[in-house]
Amino acid sequence: MKVFSLALLILLLVDLWTGSQGVSFRSPYGTCCYKDMFRRQRIPDISIRSYQKTPSHCSRRAVRVELTNGKKICVDPKESWFQQYQKKKSTRASS
Repeated sequence: MKVFSLALLILLLVDLWTGSQGVSFRSPYGTCCYKDMFRRQRIPDISIRSYQKTPSHCSRRAVRVELTNGKKICVDPKESWFQQYQKKKSTRASS
């Protein structure tokens, strides 16, 4: 009975600790893009569902592009094809 009570107490403490430290397990760095993650080829406009800039704490400036199939790809925001895509997108939104 003592072993069961001790195990239950440990599980409770672990649960409380992971609840307060949850950010460390769901690392915000998962949204960052690293050198080997970038795609250089143009992505067809029709394949792009959405995109968002990576957070400021990331070491590289990048954009995470979500494709229509759910896959996420890192793109350099300075790529000319991506800048053209953004311009097209913004002119459509303002029209």
